[in-house]
Amino acid sequence: LFKLAEAAHLKQKIDRMYSGERINSTENRSVLHIALRAPRDKVICSDGKNVVPDVWTVLDKIKDFSERVRSGSWVGATGKVLKDVVAIGIGGSFLGPLFVHTALQTDPEAAESAKGRQLRFLANVDPIDVARNITGLNPETTLVVVVSKTFTTAETMLNARTLKEWIQAALGPQAVAKHMVAVSTNIPLVKEFGIDPANAFAFWDWVGGRYSVCSAVGVLPLSLQYGFPIVQKFLNGASSIDNHFHSTSFEKNIPVLLGLLSVWNVSFLGYPARAILPYSQALEKFAP
Repeated sequence: LFKLAEAAHLKQKIDRMYSGERINSTENRSVLHIALRAPRDKVICSDGKNVVPDVWTVLDKIKDFSERVRSGSWVGATGKVLKDVVAIGIGGSFLGPLFVHTALQTDPEAAESAKGRQLRFLANVDPIDVARNITGLNPETTLVVVVSKTFTTAETMLNARTLKEWIQAALGPQAVAKHMVAVSTNIPLVKEFGIDPANAFAFWDWVGGRYSVCSAVGVLPLSLQYGFPIVQKFLNGASSIDNHFHSTSFEKNIPVLLGLLSVWNVSFLGYPARAILPYSQALEKFAP
């Protein structure tokens, strides 16, 4: 298997990803989720530009915003502290954050930081799911995070409009700017929707949906719930495995070994299925 990895030029392919080459050939894009958790001083380039400073600009903005909301210096339209967050997104825009949220609920330090707060995810356009999600919530204490790269995703925008109406019905049209923020790359549409562009948090086209939990997609709602320092630990953990994957010899390289074992099981032994069995119930959302 190690000879196979060599014959397939795996090391060179890993290096190509880390140097920002467009290895996503179907969309002609770099694949740089590693930049989302890189230390400030790291240089990771896409199209000749170091993207790490951009990443940290957004992280610093999330840290500042989440601290203002959590401390009560940013309040809702009626002056009440926003302690409930509803994150609207679909697919990769919600599965990753939900996975981490479910895992952190059972971590003592994270649970302590989240006391008195709640985070809910709305992905389904079924009115029953929408109704369930806002049951027991008070618009006065609720912050809605709309996660959509293009701000055109049909399901997400339908739910966003529904919650916008819910907020406006209770608190008036001006309340949207205080109760809704966006994670998006399409600032004109964010503004058109009624969200203040200053409260839009960016991410980039080199972030694939299923890898986006380390971008504002996950970091914003999770920081609002648990505080930025907890989320920073999560990012540091991701960064450490990135370094391990890039620099460790294949004989001791966990992701490489897992990948080679998959090739062995599927291609050589002909097993058509793989079971993903999280070792802890807290990781139950990992498989989806």
